[in-house]
Amino acid sequence: MTREELEILFEEAFKNAQLVPQDSVPQDLQLVLYGLYKQATSGNTRNMYFQNPQDIRNAFKLNAWMQVKHLSIEEAMEQYISIINNLMKERNL
Repeated sequence: MTREELEILFEEAFKNAQLVPQDSVPQDLQLVLYGLYKQATSGNTRNMYFQNPQDIRNAFKLNAWMQVKHLSIEEAMEQYISIINNLMKERNL
């Protein structure tokens, strides 16, 4: 699969993610998806900036991103697509 094809699938998965009711996705999985999305769209966490780094929510988000920093952008995209596709199937969407 080419990078362009992967990016198209990733964008489709991102759009599909909006169809999944947020309250039906466990918070830990929401954080995983957040980390994968940030890694796929921004790369490593050195580019990360939070307006209020002492906010606990932002701390969890940063941690989620740091957990996947070892992945390449392509790997993060692939994992994000896989999780969203599974959520869509589980919810018959």
